[in-house]
Amino acid sequence: MDFNDSAQAIILNVGGEKNINSLIHCSTRLRFTLNDFAKADLEKLKTVDGVLGAVIAGGQCQVIIGNDVVEMFDAVQALLGNSTQQNTARGPKQSWGKVVLDFIIGVFQPLVPAIAGGGILKAVLMLLAMFGWISDKSQTYQILNLVGGAPLYLLPILVAITTAQKLKVNPLVAVSTVGVLILPDLVAMLTKGTTLFGLHVTNVTYSSQVFPAILCVLFYALMERFFTKYSPKPIRIFFVPMMSMLITAPITLLFLGPLGYVVGEGFVSVILFLNTHLGWVATALLAGVLPFMVATGMHKPMIPYVVSTFSTVGKESLYLPASLAHNISESGTCFAITLRTKDTKLRAVALSAGISALFGITEPALYGVTLQHKRALISVITGGVIGGAYVGIAGLSGFTIVGPGLASLPMFVDKSNPANLIHALIGFGISFVVSFVIGLIIWKNDEEISSASDTGEATTTVVAEDLMAPVAGKILSLADVPDDVFSQGLIGQGIAVEPSEGSLIAPTDGTIEMVYETKHALGMRTDNGAELLFHIGLDTVQLNGKYFESHVQVGQHVQAGELLETFDVAKIKAAGYNPITMMVVTNQDSYTVAVDESNETLDNQSVMNIAKLGV
Repeated sequence: MDFNDSAQAIILNVGGEKNINSLIHCSTRLRFTLNDFAKADLEKLKTVDGVLGAVIAGGQCQVIIGNDVVEMFDAVQALLGNSTQQNTARGPKQSWGKVVLDFIIGVFQPLVPAIAGGGILKAVLMLLAMFGWISDKSQTYQILNLVGGAPLYLLPILVAITTAQKLKVNPLVAVSTVGVLILPDLVAMLTKGTTLFGLHVTNVTYSSQVFPAILCVLFYALMERFFTKYSPKPIRIFFVPMMSMLITAPITLLFLGPLGYVVGEGFVSVILFLNTHLGWVATALLAGVLPFMVATGMHKPMIPYVVSTFSTVGKESLYLPASLAHNISESGTCFAITLRTKDTKLRAVALSAGISALFGITEPALYGVTLQHKRALISVITGGVIGGAYVGIAGLSGFTIVGPGLASLPMFVDKSNPANLIHALIGFGISFVVSFVIGLIIWKNDEEISSASDTGEATTTVVAEDLMAPVAGKILSLADVPDDVFSQGLIGQGIAVEPSEGSLIAPTDGTIEMVYETKHALGMRTDNGAELLFHIGLDTVQLNGKYFESHVQVGQHVQAGELLETFDVAKIKAAGYNPITMMVVTNQDSYTVAVDESNETLDNQSVMNIAKLGV
């Protein structure tokens, strides 16, 4: 693969160099913050050599690369140079939720390598000490242990750097300001009790804290921009940092620091409360939904929780154990498919992805195998839930922030509880074996599904029917829907319609099984047994039923062409939402789905054929 050629294609398909505001990378993805996300062509990105997938999620355009992400990042960065620091033009306004999520990921994602490296080093040292290969009283052990603990102790400094980079303010001045919080002399003064401008300064231990540093740099950014705007240019070089530090440091010590500490403690307390009361169920459920969270990038907001938990209690007992179950289930499923599939290309992808997942990197497995095959997804979820239930019941805890896998198992070493590592190994084995066995049992090759054979395992079409367009408008492929849940077929196969009017009709005879309370979604089972989901618009759940009116009730039998719902297309658009409407067959394992992707504007015409499969 030519990384330079791929990098050029990636830059072109995210909208060009001028559309890139910033770029970072994680363990498998290039993460672009764009000025105009509408200019990103996700479908063309997916065709670039070396790209496994592309989504817009969490306020970023995420290009999934896999194990070659560092090389691809370097190639893209080499072409961009320093231009990403200069492209400050504003694109379409994003929602506050996306802005906050992009900020959180931008601040916390770069922290992971340092914290993970230090944490694994400490875990390996403890493991060596447990086996008696090194004395934990030796100076060598103590010095190396300090090396491993440095990233967590200096977390406020690291957070100051990443926050300043995200806000595009002077990182050195930001670090100097935050550094005040952990100065040894100041720590001693706070311990004894001290005042500032006659006000009592709360005694808070800021080492290993994140939120005080974030609040400090946010305030510093305001000060820097204010004084830069109003200070005379000849004295700006010293006047701006001097005044910014002079105001920010005291405000942080008196107000922002204690507030950030309370926020961090409260954040962790809420998660621990839920974990305590839900117990192993929470771990099992989280392991089961992680494939969808990772696919959409929504697992990244868990990082602040994990970091805060480590800084507070020194371990984490929900996300990391659930991730272990999920990661190894991805691996077990891929290895099963490697043995069962007759597709040589899929076998190669599954083998490579299985090895990556075994070591904690799951995106190649997710995008290359799991999300493309429903049977694989079932296997992963089953293994994840069962493995997650075990580690939840066992009370497994992780002691560093890194993707759990074979090489990172020392992250579960607990000097005070040697059984913790044993539970991790058992959970590892359960997740792998369950997903591997389920994968072997339920996997079917295309020819096994579509053609008859002498074994009696093949299926034949026994019932087929045509479905009308649920709304009048332009027919689109699901791949054209700007939402990866639909475009990647995570829910099922079907069609999308760009509506020209707001009337949702029954595409065939059937029974209403679900009417969502906000009326933007409706479920129907056809008389043929197909389960259809109608979803009107993207993110329209936030309208809370406004501009929607339902004309049916759950349990009501409807005829083809009968009106199900009405919605105001113009007002939905005016409110800032995309009214694109999806019709998806959710139980597609029992059906073959053929759709009309002619892009013609249709009005109540046949657009989809579903054929029920039977033995």
